[in-house]
Amino acid sequence: MPALQFDRIALDAETENLREKVREFVQENESHFEQPNSDFVTGHDPEFSRKLGEKGWIGMTWPAKYGGGERSNFNRLVVTEELLAAGAPVSAHWIADRQSGPLLLRFGTEEQRQKYLPGICRGESYFSIGMSEPDTGSDLASVRTSAILEGDNYRVNGTKIWTTDAHRNDYIICLVRTQPAEENRHAGLSQIIIDLKRDGAKVRPIKNMAGGEDFNEVVFEDVVVPKDRIVGESGNGWAQVTSELAYERSGPERFLSAFRVFVELVRFCGPDPTQYQATVIGRIASHIMTLRRMSISVAGMLESGKDVVVEAALVKELGNNFEKLLPELARAVGSDGFSDFSHDSDLFRRTFEDTMLLSPSFTLRGGTREILRGVIARGLGLR
Repeated sequence: MPALQFDRIALDAETENLREKVREFVQENESHFEQPNSDFVTGHDPEFSRKLGEKGWIGMTWPAKYGGGERSNFNRLVVTEELLAAGAPVSAHWIADRQSGPLLLRFGTEEQRQKYLPGICRGESYFSIGMSEPDTGSDLASVRTSAILEGDNYRVNGTKIWTTDAHRNDYIICLVRTQPAEENRHAGLSQIIIDLKRDGAKVRPIKNMAGGEDFNEVVFEDVVVPKDRIVGESGNGWAQVTSELAYERSGPERFLSAFRVFVELVRFCGPDPTQYQATVIGRIASHIMTLRRMSISVAGMLESGKDVVVEAALVKELGNNFEKLLPELARAVGSDGFSDFSHDSDLFRRTFEDTMLLSPSFTLRGGTREILRGVIARGLGLR
């Protein structure tokens, strides 16, 4: 039976020095942190993204010729940790930095890299992901959006849903059928870049229970896209998408989305917590420490060029379960005086409420827990 592998990794002094620089940057830019939230889909702030681009903290591991910093995965991890822990507004550039850019680096043409990557690194160009569709759940192989080749263009028809920030972003990389469905449902799928501002896509925001409009429905009705926007080889979309999801699933965002609740919980309990409060704080801290070590290990294995699909899925599965548990533990601690907030604990209440409203999405985005458990089981030879 194949074994999971989590290499023992220690961050070097240069990486820890970078951590201090990020903390200084956060303090200098507190004006962008009006309501800190560690969930990466909140806080769309293009000005803040441009400031990060100026620091070289977007596309950090990418080649310099595309605007990247040619830095290590450890450097990138530390910047991500510090920004999320502080509740930074990273939503604008997040998907482009974490997924779209690495996808283009691995599978895109040189022309595509030259065209799209420098803007991402500057914090000026933003991407969405077009995978999920209405009535298909998490079954990506059931994609129905079609892209039919007509001369030098593809004609795209179909609908994507739960598309984060499509109403704000510049581009979307869509999973489409370039060939009719056959017995092998993974065949005939491709990825194509669509310009959300110019190609004629219709974007409809979906208001969530928290009152936000981060998700969208994107409709393509005879949208014409040049054939040079296909990413990689036509028909190779399934292999590319599964590779792309490894980037999405392995980062510290998978256990830090509720971190601000923990920060405010510790402040709420104060320097002399009750025994019960101390027990809960210790339980939460032990989860975070363990998941963080696993995430650092995945970063190290990515740095070494290893395949981390199964390990990344496990980090996300455990991390998302923990993220849903954290606010419940906070609620239990708060029962000592949770209904009678003082002015000092108001931020605890607000972060708690925001996270509770967002938490149902934690185990859905990037693959449901059922999908992740299937990936893990296959990787371990159990199915």
